[in-house]
Amino acid sequence: MRTWLDGFCRHSIVTASIASTTLLCPAACFAADDNALLPRNLSPWGMFLSADIVVKAVMIGLALASLVTWTIWLAKTIEIRRKTALAKARLRLLEKDTVLAELEQASRGGGDAVAQIIQSAAREASLSGGVFDDGFKERTALRLERVEAAMARQIARGTGVLATIGATAPVVGLFGTVWGIMNSFIGISEAHTTNLAVVAPGIAEALLATALGLVAAIPAVVIYNHLTRSIAAHRALLGDACAMVLLLVSREGDRGLFRLARAAE
Repeated sequence: MRTWLDGFCRHSIVTASIASTTLLCPAACFAADDNALLPRNLSPWGMFLSADIVVKAVMIGLALASLVTWTIWLAKTIEIRRKTALAKARLRLLEKDTVLAELEQASRGGGDAVAQIIQSAAREASLSGGVFDDGFKERTALRLERVEAAMARQIARGTGVLATIGATAPVVGLFGTVWGIMNSFIGISEAHTTNLAVVAPGIAEALLATALGLVAAIPAVVIYNHLTRSIAAHRALLGDACAMVLLLVSREGDRGLFRLARAAE
């Protein structure tokens, strides 16, 4: 009787072990499959390499947009500083007790904005034959307004690209995220599992596109606002130059220096 009980107990233990192994085997198999689906590298570069072709294209476009943003910032900063320094130097000449003919000779060949303003006023004085009247003042003011507007457009060239990048980069990044999440859900349906270890890499790759969109958009907006303020300050200098040239022309007209200069020629 004791021998039979010992045999029965051993048989029960073996049966329970087999049953537990059978129950745990599918979970282990699914875990192995899930681990096999995981990418080996979850760094930003690794996620880029394992991303879908559309998401890759979005990321490359956003990276190029960021490069364009910083290139424009460097180029426009150097240009604005150089032109502002030239404008301030010309303004110091306008503040001296001088005449338009001398200023025209000093600025001859200069391509900066204030030099163009001085040359335009001198050109109008030459075309008017040295006659100072209300019509001459109006024509000079119109010329200076046109030169000022042209120089302002020239120095603001390229800043519109920053506004475009700042407005569209988040939307482009969101498109890459939506596309990547859509592919992740397709992968879930094909794998017949909702394990987070399978879903997370695809979602991380998709969210990387949104992160790159913000990385491209935020500096673009900040740099655009900074350049806009710098350009506005430069335009104020051009407005001061136009006003000082008109004041100089008015003083010369009151003194009759236009007729004297015309006669000397």
